[in-house]
Amino acid sequence: MATLGDRLDHILGAKAADSLAEAFDMDTVEDLLRHYPLRYATQGQPLTEEEPEDGSHITVIGRIAKTELKPMRNRRGSLLKVMLDTGAGRPVDVTFFNGDKVKYVVKEGLRAMMSGTVSYWRPGSWNLSHPGYLILPETEDDSVGTFTRVRGGGDLRGLAESAKGAGGVDVSFMEREFIPVYPATAKVQSWDLLACVRQVLEQLDPIDDPLPERTREERALMKISDALRSIHLPESRADIDQAKERLRFDEALALQLVLAERRHEVAGRTARPCPPRTDGIAAAFEKKLPFELTAGQQEVIGEIASDLSRVQPMHRLLQGEVGSGKTIVALHAMLQVVDAGQQCALLAPTEVLAAQHYRSLRAMLGELATAGELGAADQATKVVLVTGSMSTATKKAALLDAVTGEAGIVIGTHALIQDAVEFFDLGMVIVDEQHRFGVEQRDALRAKAKSGTSPHLLVMTATPIPRTIAMTTLGDLETSTLTQLPRGRSPITSKVVPRKQHPNWVDRAWERILEEVGAGRQAYVVCSRIGEDEEDGGAGTGRGGTVKGGAAKSKAKAAQEKEPPTTQAAVEVFDMLRAGPLADVRVGLLHGRLHSDEKDQAMRAFNDGDIDVLVCTTVVEVGVDVPNATVMVILDADRFGVSQLHQLRGRIGRGAHPGLCLLITDAAPGGSAMARLTAVAGTTDGFELSVLDLRQRREGDVLGSAQSGTARSLRLLSLLDDLETITAAQDFAREVVREDPGLDKHPGLASMMRAAVDAERLEYLAKS
Repeated sequence: MATLGDRLDHILGAKAADSLAEAFDMDTVEDLLRHYPLRYATQGQPLTEEEPEDGSHITVIGRIAKTELKPMRNRRGSLLKVMLDTGAGRPVDVTFFNGDKVKYVVKEGLRAMMSGTVSYWRPGSWNLSHPGYLILPETEDDSVGTFTRVRGGGDLRGLAESAKGAGGVDVSFMEREFIPVYPATAKVQSWDLLACVRQVLEQLDPIDDPLPERTREERALMKISDALRSIHLPESRADIDQAKERLRFDEALALQLVLAERRHEVAGRTARPCPPRTDGIAAAFEKKLPFELTAGQQEVIGEIASDLSRVQPMHRLLQGEVGSGKTIVALHAMLQVVDAGQQCALLAPTEVLAAQHYRSLRAMLGELATAGELGAADQATKVVLVTGSMSTATKKAALLDAVTGEAGIVIGTHALIQDAVEFFDLGMVIVDEQHRFGVEQRDALRAKAKSGTSPHLLVMTATPIPRTIAMTTLGDLETSTLTQLPRGRSPITSKVVPRKQHPNWVDRAWERILEEVGAGRQAYVVCSRIGEDEEDGGAGTGRGGTVKGGAAKSKAKAAQEKEPPTTQAAVEVFDMLRAGPLADVRVGLLHGRLHSDEKDQAMRAFNDGDIDVLVCTTVVEVGVDVPNATVMVILDADRFGVSQLHQLRGRIGRGAHPGLCLLITDAAPGGSAMARLTAVAGTTDGFELSVLDLRQRREGDVLGSAQSGTARSLRLLSLLDDLETITAAQDFAREVVREDPGLDKHPGLASMMRAAVDAERLEYLAKS
């Protein structure tokens, strides 16, 4: 007999267990039984007097009346044409594409079972193309019979092999209505997995159900033993549905137990409280604001202020539309911490964004950001910037201000995480566009707080990526949401430009930019890559300032390539535009491989209106604020993700004039890429787009570091479609953890939690 915790090599033998471990990282019986079927195949309907429907799946048994090998017309190889006499009307025509191989098994006079999809060549004439097949033993009554030697091909052969026991092939198993089909590999086929699952289930001991009977009855859930058997070997569609419902709840509960334990642990940490003051820098900042905060901003500021006043560290996500005013809210929180005599660190993903934050925060604070300078306000603090490319002297000065406490606000990129960066008293960490940072990086910055304390944490995002939605939906973070746009924001219209179908529309895009520039406004042209010579870092060096006219050197280089890239590079587009359609306006270039001084020079020139059109890469994706920019052309838009497109588009329409975003693409009209672009163009609702992103990419590994859909700890649960299940599991998990924080009284639930997330993931989650 076997239990869920038994090793597979003890049950299946070393050879099978090693194959499963190598292919799927399976070690225990539970690992195998939690590898759920991808779908269920049926053996199809038997042949009747009526003609089957085109595309239907049928299974027929008969005698091979005729075979004929014919050469293929348009390529090498042969077809094997077979006539199968089923004894029910006309014979069934069957075609095998690998005729030279099949002819040695499929011979006239033999009995066979064939299962495949019906194809009609013309009305009344149908065929089975390359079906699965089995050669059957001869019996007196034409029954299938029992046989030990498996001869056949396709799914039927695999199924027969999996149904083979000591006494031969279990024919009754092959007649099941639902046959599980598993995620498989080239070395471990679905039928191999099925054979292993059947062997394990035959030996499995009864399982103690970790869910209390009361909970199962309230939600009409199967016992776990029944669910695991029914998911693999269902007798009916109802079995499948009920098993999935139970196992889906278990997935939600396992994750909610992890998160409930984590919330309990975070609640036990200590932070330095930062209660709001009426006479400090935060109050002075509110008084000097030249505009009124939206009701949403005021509400979120209140939520954060309440969190910061507690001795438990804040752990909050601030999400809001592009341009909804998250920076003002974050700055108010930082000033509340500064009022408490502590420091704040603002972590930005790029130097462009860090510099933009530095300039905008100093501009908003005015004399309140000039501590130590003549004319500084009494409550003033100091704001410093730390980036990797700063000069040594400038960086040393900034680091000195951080370690002595002179700087209340320290803004930086990954450079803030370096060991050389120390803080006098770090009270809060703000992570902008948090999906651009790994958990380890955030943890390294939070570790710079004084020993025995944890800094408050605020993470911000304009378009939640799938993993963020997952964590938020699962209730890991307290969430604040800004839905209102501040006054002064203008609407943005987005259009998809199919370049192959309408090349003249691209010319119109450049004309549209000229019209806006002629009206005194500015534009972005965004490219997906830098240039042909970006490998050596030399592309565009020294070309970040204002230019007009010029020769297209990189264009000549691209022409020499044997296989030129299919996307347009920023350097080449820059040359093409300033020598061609935009020759009469001022064109600038900005990308990540420029020296920091050149990047800053280009961005300042665009800010000051000395550049009309900025050709750039995604370095402008977040945080860049030029209210006079009204047009954005995104080349090869299908190469960008949904979140990126929404972030980029948010750089326009930030002033008094409406924005226009043109998404230029070569994507096929009916393809998924075009559908994605059409959806982005159809809405400016970032939360609606995040749902689209989640549906396309799936949730990712919500308890691990993977943020794509390739590694998923969720097998059946959908964070979009199963919110009611998640909510019910959350309520149950929090109640259990509140009464039994270590789950000492609930060993079954503790085991369920460990099965959902291993030690490495738990360590990862503890840092996040």
